[in-house]
Amino acid sequence: MPWKHWSAERLGVVLAVLAALGFSFKAIFVKLAYAAAPVDAVTLLSLRMVFSLPAFLWVGFAASRSAPPLTRNDWGMLGALGLLGYYGASILDFLGLQYISAALERLILFTYPTLTVLIGVLFMGKSLARREVAALLLSYAGIALAFAHDLHVAGEMATVLTGVALVFGSSLSYALYLAGSGPAIQRLGAARFTALAMLVSTLATQLHFLATQSLSALRQPPTIYAYGLAMAVVSTVLPVFMQSAAIRRIGSAKAVLIGTLGPLLTIVFGWWLLAEPMSAAQLAGAALVLAGVLLVSRG
Repeated sequence: MPWKHWSAERLGVVLAVLAALGFSFKAIFVKLAYAAAPVDAVTLLSLRMVFSLPAFLWVGFAASRSAPPLTRNDWGMLGALGLLGYYGASILDFLGLQYISAALERLILFTYPTLTVLIGVLFMGKSLARREVAALLLSYAGIALAFAHDLHVAGEMATVLTGVALVFGSSLSYALYLAGSGPAIQRLGAARFTALAMLVSTLATQLHFLATQSLSALRQPPTIYAYGLAMAVVSTVLPVFMQSAAIRRIGSAKAVLIGTLGPLLTIVFGWWLLAEPMSAAQLAGAALVLAGVLLVSRG
């Protein structure tokens, strides 16, 4: 196979592009599922996490076989971060997609690097450099443009504001997860931490489902199961591990740079597959958000 003869740099770039592609499709799958049947956000997220479970069980088992046992503090850290990460961030995101376009959702989610910087300033004693102030201004000016586009299309301020608030809460939850995951990864290793945190998220999602839905909610058309499986494989398991492999080969800075393709890909796929309108204001907003992310990442 040709890729076997690629350099580590070239393979890392391809993996990073494929990871960005997979992550960008998540909002598309959610919107397609909502359009296909009257499925609620909790049931859809439950299906995504259940279908992802075998892969993370296998990785967690393999990474833990020769590792020291987890302490009580380790379990507490995993519990908190698992609730913030792919449970808290995901449920807010899925709810928000009921109100706003996939393109605006992706742009808001991509503010997590700037939010991570703010968390460091507010709670970890870090200072805010001029570069980071500029990044914040660029990112939120871009979201304002994209917000104006969605408001013009939807015509209902309350609907768009509800979606924006939910997705911004999702981005904040993910930023808190990232801010706390550094020490956890140093202690447990990237593969073990990611797999165990995902298992916590899966358990929380299923408990949420059992507390709020009846089992009859799982009786969905085959199309919904297909979208749930696609989200699990294409937009969760594969991009998580491809991104880790890319970072190992080309470093986190280049991986983040390539990851900025995500919002633009979502805008294009939303226009192509969901018939979401595309405007100059939306594209300008995307450019400002990406400029802010690149600025803070380089800093």
